[in-house]
Amino acid sequence: MQSDITITVDGTEHHTTVDTRTTVLDLLRERLGVTSPKKGCDHGQCGSCTVLLDGRRHLTCLALAVAHDGAEVTTAAGLSEGEELHPVQQAFLDHDGLQCGYCTPGQVCSAVGMLDEAKQGHPSHVTEDLEAEADLTDDEIRERMSGNLCRCGAYAGILAAVRESAGRA
Repeated sequence: MQSDITITVDGTEHHTTVDTRTTVLDLLRERLGVTSPKKGCDHGQCGSCTVLLDGRRHLTCLALAVAHDGAEVTTAAGLSEGEELHPVQQAFLDHDGLQCGYCTPGQVCSAVGMLDEAKQGHPSHVTEDLEAEADLTDDEIRERMSGNLCRCGAYAGILAAVRESAGRA
């Protein structure tokens, strides 16, 4: 079964027809040529396909494109302003938060989404005081980023980058 959808990716609106079984990840990579989100595990376990979907981080390998008709997608490539990197992207570079770089776009999108969630007061599994403003301790950052795996083990740099981005450098 086919369905017509409209989706905006990094500021560009796309009208397309998709099989109703098409994931957002496959739409982005295979149909629209947007290669920033990566296909890692294809089971929602590694986070390499993470983008911001209507402003919230989302695993695109588990999301059906037809369910997100009219959505706005921001990939890691869409975070920068021309030649100027997003502060989280710059922090990843400054703290060597990448090695092979395969997971980096998903890590960056997850960090941007996570920082926004924390700013909005969303607790994590390790938040001790649910009434207080989120305190992004190292444990909080690790828990909130735990859905993104790095096979190279660049976690120390990623933690430092997110800590700096959260204003805790």
